[in-house]
Amino acid sequence: MAGSERLTHGDLAAEVGRANRPLPRPTRLPLYLALAYLVLIGYASLYPFANWRDLGVAPLEFLGAGWPRYWTVFDLAVNVFVYLPLGFLLTLALGHLPGGRWSAVTAAVLIGSLLSLGLECVQNWLPTRVPSNLDLACNAAGTAIGALLGAWNGKRILRRIARLQQELLAPTAQVELGLVLLGVWLLTQSSPETLLFGSGDLRNVLELTPAVPYAAHSFFVLEAALIGCNTVVIGLFARTLLADRASTHMALFAFFVVALVIRTLAAAVLVAPQEAFAWLTPGAEVGLLIGGVLLTLSLLLPASTRVALAAVALMAGTALVNLTPANPYSEAALAAWKQGHFLNFNGLTRWMASLWPFLALPYLTAVGRRH
Repeated sequence: MAGSERLTHGDLAAEVGRANRPLPRPTRLPLYLALAYLVLIGYASLYPFANWRDLGVAPLEFLGAGWPRYWTVFDLAVNVFVYLPLGFLLTLALGHLPGGRWSAVTAAVLIGSLLSLGLECVQNWLPTRVPSNLDLACNAAGTAIGALLGAWNGKRILRRIARLQQELLAPTAQVELGLVLLGVWLLTQSSPETLLFGSGDLRNVLELTPAVPYAAHSFFVLEAALIGCNTVVIGLFARTLLADRASTHMALFAFFVVALVIRTLAAAVLVAPQEAFAWLTPGAEVGLLIGGVLLTLSLLLPASTRVALAAVALMAGTALVNLTPANPYSEAALAAWKQGHFLNFNGLTRWMASLWPFLALPYLTAVGRRH
């Protein structure tokens, strides 16, 4: 009986402790992710942004068209699946609207459908794109499915996200934005055309020729320096997101493993299985080793110094990626790449990689001011 009473008192004490624990602050992560996803959908729908011209077709004429002559189940499934995360994220982000979750579902479906309608209309001015009422219907259906999933399990997911943020992430106003930027960087690693961890290459965007001609030794040195710099940048960037009590070294190691797995799988799937480890060049091996050592030492520095070092290394890495010549062996492998359905995705990841440092630097500046 006494043991039973002790157990009851212990349970009661645990319940009191949980009740007194501060509630996690509301998370804005779904909103940031939804906005980022809106931009990604817009880019993928209008790529390659070339040869704009008026074809003499009314913008909404496609709504009254019959069943498209050419279509595949794959295309229909993609059009549904692509908009599903948008509906899900918008429902989570709009859960505070009056009327509860069904108001959020209605608003999410409306936003997703209007976005799809607007993009289909704009495609009238792109000769390489064909607006389709079937695409619009699939996009709206995908948004609706995602919104219903968000309404079904959204509150539980938001509570879990907020708890994880409270336990693992730094209690700062910028942490959610930083998570989105880090996720964007991970996505850029799926582009087989970019150098490992390389970002900020503006040569394709500005149609510039490489400043340094290819030579084996110079490529090795520049590639190793570039990867070493960016290992430090990404590691210190991720460190700004982690709470002080988090297991920093294990978290960063796991993150880099994920990045390399994404790189490997992307090369195997998008190019060819035998190109899975094409990124593992001698320069990459040296760069990862040097960068890992420098990152380990950098983590011993005060927080303000770490942020400043990350910003300097970011600018150095951006300069190096614009100096590093293209690897002719990689170009030969990519020349045989049949991009097909991945053409828009690859263009998107290249642009994201080009712009990432210019989005990350303002974030680091804001974090540096806090310190």
